[in-house]
Amino acid sequence: MKKTSVSEAVVSPVRIGRLSIGAIGALGVLALALGTLQSVVEPALPLLQRELGVSPAEGALIANALLVTGAVVTPVAGKLGDRYGGKRVLVRLMAVVSAGGLLAALAPNLPVLLLGQVLQGAMVGALPLSFILVRKHLPTGESQVAIGLVVALFTAGGMVGTLMAGPIAEGLSWHGMFALPTIAVIATTSVVTWLMPHDPPIRSDDRIDWPGVVLLSGTLLAFMLGLVTVTSAGLPPRAVGALAVVVAALATGWVVVERRAASPMVDLRMLAQPAMWNACLLTLVITTGFGMVAFLLPQLFAVPADGYGFGAGTTDIGLFLLPGAIAGAVSDSVGGIAARRFGPRAVVVVGAVVTAATMIALASMHTAAWQLVLAKVLTAFAAGVGTTALLAGTATAVETKDIGIATSLLVVTRVIGVALGVQAGGAILAAGAAPMTGRPAEPAFVTGFAAAGLVAALSLLVVRITKKGARA
Repeated sequence: MKKTSVSEAVVSPVRIGRLSIGAIGALGVLALALGTLQSVVEPALPLLQRELGVSPAEGALIANALLVTGAVVTPVAGKLGDRYGGKRVLVRLMAVVSAGGLLAALAPNLPVLLLGQVLQGAMVGALPLSFILVRKHLPTGESQVAIGLVVALFTAGGMVGTLMAGPIAEGLSWHGMFALPTIAVIATTSVVTWLMPHDPPIRSDDRIDWPGVVLLSGTLLAFMLGLVTVTSAGLPPRAVGALAVVVAALATGWVVVERRAASPMVDLRMLAQPAMWNACLLTLVITTGFGMVAFLLPQLFAVPADGYGFGAGTTDIGLFLLPGAIAGAVSDSVGGIAARRFGPRAVVVVGAVVTAATMIALASMHTAAWQLVLAKVLTAFAAGVGTTALLAGTATAVETKDIGIATSLLVVTRVIGVALGVQAGGAILAAGAAPMTGRPAEPAFVTGFAAAGLVAALSLLVVRITKKGARA
């Protein structure tokens, strides 16, 4: 009788039969609640800027506080999920998210709100943990579709948050728009705990690579804080250079530690695979362009109508952004299927062409609300299909034991790209603000849209270069 090794048992997907429908469904509903909590800030950002008395560049910090934590926590969560089981780590992570949501709901000022956003950022780590559970309990073909579904529901939560933020903030207060989705997260976490079967941890005598964890977290934290500081505070060249040296030193130290570790946090051989680093590079470019669009459109909607803007309130901004949120949810569900049928590269090429053309057109035509709404729909769909196709393709290309860390690195890349785009958009508007009113001038928006289009076009160049490298 053939003896089955531990590694073989881990690689083989475990079917959970009839229970899979309820368990995967509960996981999807949790993603929906998390997406709602994450997205309430976007339509309410102009309102928060007014009530807290902050500039557009400082307002970008409110949106990015969550992303900073997400970038740091996600790879750690993915690695711990690989080691100790996705469900076990997911439940503990949701306790941190819930605490952050409640803190934001009760925040009396900006510092406390930022702290709540920082704790909520742990929610980004829920995605790779969900992918671990899906991949372990479903075969490869079905898991690609299921991953797309989970990401789609997370994005659909963005639709719900976009729609509900305005009425709650204007009817009650901005505190309420954090409280309601947090209650939903607490409730759905309880359902996932009840329905989702435990995934067995990977038994190993090797210890967790804590030096690697600390150095990678420090690298990401320094990079994200440096990004936010540079774009919002306008630091002198020497300070920017010092930040770059710190990030480079931490990154170099992390690589050295990972090469020597018996059980590294990230297997550098896995990271060096063309499928992995190509996906990371393309994801970064795609999400940077989309982050710029996601920040610029609400700002333009909120500009008073006596000039070139639309004078929209929070509720109206949410309604304007709603079609784009719907398109994003649909695109994420399609992304997994498209990756399976056409391959990630083909999907990325189509999305890049659509986004670049849309942004260049928007730079010259942005006088009607429908133009902005259509632009958000097209760019959200293109970015969602492209990044989800890359994510689904990577999740099924690596070994099962590396799913958590591999997908978490891609999720972190998405977070970094969006944060980079948001901060770049904020910096462009701040640089183009009128001295008397502090309001961004119209050319600043034109510059922002054109820059987003050029970033999207860069995806085509990256695809061409990486394709040649793969053939070589």
